[in-house]
Amino acid sequence: MKSNFMLMAAYNQSMNQRLYESASVLSLSELEKDRGAFFRSIMGTLNHILVGDTIWLKRFADHKAGFNSLEYVRNLPSPYTLDEILYSTFEPLKEARTEMDKAFLNFTSEVTERDLSGVLEYKNTKGLHFCKNFGQVLQHVFNHQTHHRGQVTTLLSQAGVDVGVTDLLLSIPDEKE
Repeated sequence: MKSNFMLMAAYNQSMNQRLYESASVLSLSELEKDRGAFFRSIMGTLNHILVGDTIWLKRFADHKAGFNSLEYVRNLPSPYTLDEILYSTFEPLKEARTEMDKAFLNFTSEVTERDLSGVLEYKNTKGLHFCKNFGQVLQHVFNHQTHHRGQVTTLLSQAGVDVGVTDLLLSIPDEKE
């Protein structure tokens, strides 16, 4: 599982770099334009992805393993809502995304197979308590990112911006037999 999550963190970082590079050609008003998406705009959706990542990595940071790699995340303020706009301008949002992606890379390097096969206890944003398989929850987090990045690529495409190929397959290294 660990090698899969390290791959996903690298893919996540690569795709976010491409996504933000593509989005940077648009004006802030174009980025904020309500395009009918779940989180209305490109900025709203990019903020939502960062909100979700912050919430989940803070939960991971509370795990008994005490992951040192999540110190950056521990120091972040906790989002209040899933549609919270953490950053209203593009460059600070991009910088925060870059730091969050580094946290994912460091975390997936630190987490162990034992951690991933264990239980993650957490409370959701409504205060309900859950105990779930840690690895499966981490898979959910990467799936969440991919889902919403797909929405952003659609919104960018509608705005005339081509992100290019987004397939995970391109991040999987070739192996010799």
